[in-house]
Amino acid sequence: MVLRLIVLLLFVASANAQQGKVDEYLLQQEQIRRTAILRELDSGVFYMDEGKNAIADQKFKYVLDNIKSVPSDLVFYFGKNSFFQEKYKQSIDWLSKYIQLKGTTGQYSKEAVEWLKKAEAEFLNEKAKDAKKAEQVLSTDYDVDCGPAGKVVCPVCKGEHVVIKRAALGGEYRTCPYCNEQGILTCAEYNQLVRGELKPKN
Repeated sequence: MVLRLIVLLLFVASANAQQGKVDEYLLQQEQIRRTAILRELDSGVFYMDEGKNAIADQKFKYVLDNIKSVPSDLVFYFGKNSFFQEKYKQSIDWLSKYIQLKGTTGQYSKEAVEWLKKAEAEFLNEKAKDAKKAEQVLSTDYDVDCGPAGKVVCPVCKGEHVVIKRAALGGEYRTCPYCNEQGILTCAEYNQLVRGELKPKN
């Protein structure tokens, strides 16, 4: 009985030692893997500094896809590199996230604030350009294809055939002066409306 107990204890001790070795091996492998991933991060920073932003972007995305815990440095670098790629909205998102994480005490906090301001300015500039382009397109003499039905819901009354005009004593309801009783415009009428050429029916 004592012999069996000794054998059992030796077996348990051996199993525990083996499990300890397995755990240690797995930990070493994870550290090796993390080191290799962080090497890719350093490589991405190098390419970013060299102006090779597309390659840097690939490196940063690889790190994001493969690392368990995202380093705050990567958040900053990804936001900065996004600016260089003219992805201003993405740049704003990542730089804002870095500032949220690190506040004013982070290694790159001051630089992050500067790049964030630049990204916001460029983003607003981009939106203004898009609005101007849309305005130019809408002012061009062209026809919109309304599809096989050849009919469009009136954008003035949104298909209600009634327009509500705000007055001092509440809302004043008026019949829409452009569409039919179902709140629909023909394709020709819609194109005239877009160009400001459709005259009210009443």
